Amino acid sequence: MTEHDSAEAASGPPAAAAARPWHRAAMLAGSTTALVIASLAGSLLGFLNKAACRSGDWNIYLKQFQAHCYTDIYPLYFQEQLSTGKVPYTGHPVEYPVLIGAAMQAVAWVVKPISDPSIRGREFFDVTVLLLAAFSLAGTLATAYLAGRSRRWTALGVALAPALILAAFVNWDLIAMGLVALGMAAWAARRTVLAGVLLGLAVATKFYPLLFFGPLLLLCLRAGRMRAFRATAAAAAVAWLAVNLPVALAAPTGWGRFYGLSASRAADWGSIWYYFETERWPFLGSLSLGALNLLAAALFAAGCVLIGLLILAAPRRPRVPQVFFLVLAVFLLSNKVWSPQYVVWLVPLVVLCRPRFWAYAAWQVAEVSYFFAIWAYLITIGIDAGLVPPGAPGGISPGVYFAALLARFAAVVILAALVVRDILHPEADLVRAAGDDDPAGGVLDHAPDVVTLRRDALSAT
Repeated sequence: MTEHDSAEAASGPPAAAAARPWHRAAMLAGSTTALVIASLAGSLLGFLNKAACRSGDWNIYLKQFQAHCYTDIYPLYFQEQLSTGKVPYTGHPVEYPVLIGAAMQAVAWVVKPISDPSIRGREFFDVTVLLLAAFSLAGTLATAYLAGRSRRWTALGVALAPALILAAFVNWDLIAMGLVALGMAAWAARRTVLAGVLLGLAVATKFYPLLFFGPLLLLCLRAGRMRAFRATAAAAAVAWLAVNLPVALAAPTGWGRFYGLSASRAADWGSIWYYFETERWPFLGSLSLGALNLLAAALFAAGCVLIGLLILAAPRRPRVPQVFFLVLAVFLLSNKVWSPQYVVWLVPLVVLCRPRFWAYAAWQVAEVSYFFAIWAYLITIGIDAGLVPPGAPGGISPGVYFAALLARFAAVVILAALVVRDILHPEADLVRAAGDDDPAGGVLDHAPDVVTLRRDALSAT
């Protein structure tokens, strides 16, 4: 070996070792940039989907459904009296939790200087889109972090999900989705208090993230990580109270409208109960509101019990995204309402709990089909109600609409069944098969079991 070779041998490997972190950082930056571009492109496509309505079709019942560009955001600017300066909850009851009311008010202040009400309403939508696009981006990047370094690219399934692009700006659901994903990312990073704050704010935006605390409790019980759960749950409660209590005290009637509406709402479009009711099924199609509430709640509770048993009795502790998806799927399948924008809730969890293409693609086809079917069905309803001239193009028969509804229902059932199979047979789980435990698990990742359920008996392992 020459003196040059000796020097190279002595200095080369350390230099290469020093270069490797920079290489990894460059790769990470590159993938992050691509995900940012993809997320912004998805948001742009969602915005362009509303182009016809921004030109005036929002004000015409028929045209907004023919162009598939309906949104709640534009009409609620007027219906919730934001256009006349009313403040949500104190000045006018609002049908959403307080952080959506806060978002509505903040954007209303931004567009207030515009004098023309119709232009101001359009700009209210546009500024809201910018806000929602930021949360969509946050949700995409958080999903990439949760997926783990080797599967960061699966977050493209969030950024460019066709159904999410179509439904992104129907309502304010992207705020909740982004907060949930960020809360999960904080949990994965073992920032338990921050995770609780973000999830508590998510519950103050849309109520569905509350469902995740039950599965998380059981996962932590099985792994003996109850201290982490208590910190997260306490932080979530404090964050939720911090934004809700002032509004509840200042305007109890306005604040309580969301909760009263949830209880008094009948079976609505998208739900299996609406299908039973419209098709006049024996017993299931003739339930009173009280009986419907009770039966839907009972089915959801039964599903939660089964998920709880699965968490404690599975041969290997389920991953966090798997059980979060399952409890949300059971909620949607049993719920009285299943709006088209609820797909926004599901997309990051589906990408994380089962990163396989074909099942994801089939589910997206079902969701996209339903998205177009609901607007066509509303044209038919408008014709029947005299809101649309007879023979107006774009409508579909109830049979076609219900085929799309049942296809979406079946797609989520199949996804849930596949996730349960992956839990019962961890070798079938793509994440576990790659040698990982639970990249989104935080303190649960690689934690040994402390409590499991075996043969109907609770035992220490």
